Amino acid sequence: MKAEVKGLHVDLSRAEWIKSTRGAHAAPNPIEVAFVGEAIAVRDAKNPAGPALIFTAAEWDAFVGGAKDGEFDL
Repeated sequence: MKAEVKGLHVDLSRAEWIKSTRGAHAAPNPIEVAFVGEAIAVRDAKNPAGPALIFTAAEWDAFVGGAKDGEFDL
């Protein structure tokens, strides 16, 4: 899949997907992440042919920082 998203040219056909290791065996909804050029893609590991969310590096950094700071804790 090739696309232009947020000004980034993204080609997921050669992406190397990394499965989340945090609770991967117990999690009912595991995800996979791929770093594709300047973009970061996230998809449902149970549906690899399905859609992927595309993030810029700045968006990804903000998300990871928020997760580390506990912004998403219940």
